[in-house]
Amino acid sequence: GLPAAFAALPLELTVLYNSLLFAVGASDSAIEGEAEGVRQGLLRVLEAHGVCRQDLNTEGLWQKVLQEVNAEELKAPLHQLGALQAAWWLAAGQLGSTTHLFRLLSNTKDSGRAHCTDTENELLFLIKAWHAPAEEASLPVVQSARELKEILWIAAAFLQGLRDLEAGNFPTALFLLQEAARGFCSKRVLAQIYTCLGCCAQQMGKPQTALQHLKRALQVDFQCLPALSHVAAVYRELGETEVELQALALLYEALEKKPLAAASSSLFCLIQKELPVRTPILASLLHHRHPSEVKYLLAQRCLQDGRVADATEHYLDFLSLLQEGLQQQVPLHGSSPLPRIPEVFLEAVSALQQGGRHQDAITVCEEVISRMTDLIPRMLQTEEKLEQPECPSQGVELFRKDSLCCLAWRAAGYLHQGWAWAKLGKSKEAIMQFSRCLGDLLRVQIYGSGVDTTGNLLTEVEVLQKIRLLALIGRGMQFLELGRHKEALLNFLHSLQISPGHQAAASYLVQTLWNLDRKQEAAAQWQKLCLSPAGEDGQQEGQGRCCPLYLLWCLKQVAFLHHESLARSVQEYLRTRDQDPHR
Repeated sequence: GLPAAFAALPLELTVLYNSLLFAVGASDSAIEGEAEGVRQGLLRVLEAHGVCRQDLNTEGLWQKVLQEVNAEELKAPLHQLGALQAAWWLAAGQLGSTTHLFRLLSNTKDSGRAHCTDTENELLFLIKAWHAPAEEASLPVVQSARELKEILWIAAAFLQGLRDLEAGNFPTALFLLQEAARGFCSKRVLAQIYTCLGCCAQQMGKPQTALQHLKRALQVDFQCLPALSHVAAVYRELGETEVELQALALLYEALEKKPLAAASSSLFCLIQKELPVRTPILASLLHHRHPSEVKYLLAQRCLQDGRVADATEHYLDFLSLLQEGLQQQVPLHGSSPLPRIPEVFLEAVSALQQGGRHQDAITVCEEVISRMTDLIPRMLQTEEKLEQPECPSQGVELFRKDSLCCLAWRAAGYLHQGWAWAKLGKSKEAIMQFSRCLGDLLRVQIYGSGVDTTGNLLTEVEVLQKIRLLALIGRGMQFLELGRHKEALLNFLHSLQISPGHQAAASYLVQTLWNLDRKQEAAAQWQKLCLSPAGEDGQQEGQGRCCPLYLLWCLKQVAFLHHESLARSVQEYLRTRDQDPHR
């Protein structure tokens, strides 16, 4: 509350500077509230000079003080506070304000612009060219402005590199991040910079360069686990599944261990080199995955690569984590690889089926079916009727989408149970579950051809149609096993209505007609099948989310395995018929 006195200002500003540094060091972060201390210090300087400018913002105050105060004894304290202010502005991403401040500290308007073509390069030039006045021996500081200069230069390069990376300016981002990596910084920050360099190189289509940067990050600091996560992603992009799985296994093992305690801030480096850089893209690139996310990735990748035993083990481990309350531990965010929980259960079912554990698959499916039952309305429609003028609200659309997902998951549970019973040789039980699956899908009312489907519901409708197709073909196959050819014929005809030209359904239709001794119809269908484009089924399966991972095994089960023998029979019939037209 004492009036500002010019003679006491150097001591007052130095005490303010040291106290703010201690506040920052104690919190291990840049505190926005502490910036008010700098503002009050500047007002005290103006007060001592007989100027009162409470109306100015912080940037205006700096301009007023540095333009009007020329006292030599105040230069060092003001430059110290200026460096601290720059750190806070960098933390807030205010590059323009930081650049303007360094122009004022350098007592020039165009020092940087004369050598640079843009604001970002100008800022780096100004920081590098800035010469902080030497501190008075009688006014000791806990961290000099010269020490802050190196930190600010690294932070500015790092921050601008991240901004260019986010904007897609990859060459510029690469240059700036490389500049930041050349600075003298802690192992932790250097590992973060190399991780960002690796991500930048990967997005530039240079996976080998990305691996070099990411491996360098791990060499500098093996606790930089996000780098290991990105290594796995690059190896996946390269198609090197074995190395990718090794990286994921290492990542899971490291995440399972207790993290090392963070080192306390040193009195000789109260502002850490990582503190001024806080951006959403950095948080995204350096996101630490939850161990459960990595466990799921291991399970998923093993299943996709045909490593059935490993996939089954990982999925069962993951399901056990779910039983321990994992859903409350893992936050939902856009970057998480975790799908909806019922999909994970169904993927686990697929792994169990491929491993021959069909009874276990039936049990897990029962869990999915029971959980979904109360979440599905009695009747669903995929879009509003076209004559209805108003568009459905977002809440209604989300409700429909979730309802369709729940229906698809329960129907997929019945579908998997049908195939499990079929593999166990229980055709009647299999037919029952396939019929339940088809009965479930009768709840859906689709208006129009699907082109006018609202929102993002088309992909869910495609999944439902795929499940209906697989259930019809599966039930038809079981009817064939039991010799009930007429029922089988109806199922195959219905499946072709859903997916005209489907190779497997058409082949089973030919087989069924042949078994019914309707050879002329069988031959006609066979000739039609031979004229249809090969590989049509695979193309349809690869569109959008039309075929989720948990349905891939079911797709393989409907493959027609008697193509050659059926072809010989039909061709022999056609030759005989051509020789005897009255046959």
